[in-house]
Amino acid sequence: MATIDVVQFEISGTNYAIDINTVQEIVEMMPITPVPRSPQHIAGIINLRGVITNVMNLNCLLGLDFGQNHESKKIIVLVPDAAGSSNIGLIVDDVQSVLQIDDENVDQMDASLSKEAFVKGIIKSGGGTTKQNLVIWIDIEKILEETLGTVEQCVC
Repeated sequence: MATIDVVQFEISGTNYAIDINTVQEIVEMMPITPVPRSPQHIAGIINLRGVITNVMNLNCLLGLDFGQNHESKKIIVLVPDAAGSSNIGLIVDDVQSVLQIDDENVDQMDASLSKEAFVKGIIKSGGGTTKQNLVIWIDIEKILEETLGTVEQCVC
């Protein structure tokens, strides 16, 4: 039986996860410098220990409402290889935990829906059948590939 390691986080009251091998680190929210005329999904840039990092609103990329309580938000910084050699951070409402999930606890999505929704699967966590939490396992590399490709095509 194979296991999957993911980082579980929350946006607008819903639990999501991304592959742990795409995550470099998780940092507390810090001041973000807006970039003029940037797309709505770009929150701006931060200076993270001397490295300029683009910060994206993941809720905007996923088509979700913006969460509340700006002070408790976190930034998930991705490894550059996962983000097409770019330094990218993702704003999330909160980071819950790192999960190690047996692949038998992941339900695959219908192929047509998963392609449109960028969902790798639904993780069932939390134990017994009556108390299970559902976590949406998103394909962050596919989201960024499409988003960064779209942004590059829009530059004149």
